[in-house]
Amino acid sequence: MVQKNMAVGKSLITPVPKDNKLKKIKKGLYKSRYLYIMIAPVVAYYIIFHYVPMYGAQIAFKDFNPFEGIWKSPWVGFKYFIQFFKSVYFWRLIRNTLGINIYGIIVDFPMPIILALMINEVRNRVFKKSVQTIVYLPHFISTVVLVGMLVSFLSPRSGFINGIIKDFGGQPIHFLSEPGWFKSIYVWSGVWQNAGWGSIIYLAALTGIDPSLYEAAIIDGSSRWQRLIYITIPSLIPTIIIMLILRMGGLLNVGFEKIMLMYNPVTYETADVISTYVYRRGILGAEYSFSTAVGLFNSVVNFIILVSFNALSRKISETSLW
Repeated sequence: MVQKNMAVGKSLITPVPKDNKLKKIKKGLYKSRYLYIMIAPVVAYYIIFHYVPMYGAQIAFKDFNPFEGIWKSPWVGFKYFIQFFKSVYFWRLIRNTLGINIYGIIVDFPMPIILALMINEVRNRVFKKSVQTIVYLPHFISTVVLVGMLVSFLSPRSGFINGIIKDFGGQPIHFLSEPGWFKSIYVWSGVWQNAGWGSIIYLAALTGIDPSLYEAAIIDGSSRWQRLIYITIPSLIPTIIIMLILRMGGLLNVGFEKIMLMYNPVTYETADVISTYVYRRGILGAEYSFSTAVGLFNSVVNFIILVSFNALSRKISETSLW
């Protein structure tokens, strides 16, 4: 009897002809043709500048010789990875890169959230727009100019920071020549430059909160502080988690340009990170295979961290990138 019903059930399923499927796909493509045209340059950009160069990553496993080319260079396996792991600089690079990034996550990550909450509470429209403009502007200052300003402000002779220290009877500090100050200068200057710009995404998330929640809370007699704690912040948590996952995915990445402009051999102890080390060995030292191996190791670790935190977030908060 069961077999008979199954046979009847099978007979009721009518296979869709392949021609109909193709027509349906073509119809869908034509219907969304403008969207595909708009996204085409982005796809082309990623293919040309991000995926095609991956072809060269194989030199991390080869003894690359520019005259022989990538294909003809001999395979050496994990030789350069092992060489990097055994390097006297390995732990220093890991410690500095993680140190700057964790310091940045503790200090830099909450600042845009706090700033967005503060701006959101401002009721005077003109004052609010003025504050937003002022905090967004530092983002448009180039890194070169920013570091130039830091050098000027922190100068032991003419910098106004040391001027204040001297006015209070202290001795001038060579901020950019003392390894102990490097991470703080790097992170806090980044806060000043990017906190305002980073708050935009949280302000956008705040505009998506249902106003009826606030209206109901006001009718119930809640204060502004209670509305902030029980409505605004919980509504921001999914956005905060997504941004944190993205940030964790770059845990072994540090802004190369800014480090290069700020550090010097005296501050290598706390300032030298993986990206600057790759630059010195790969570009200045022409050790292409070694620097590619270090860069590949960096990317793989970042990818593993991203996937791990995404899975952890999905399990704990049910919010994830995918």
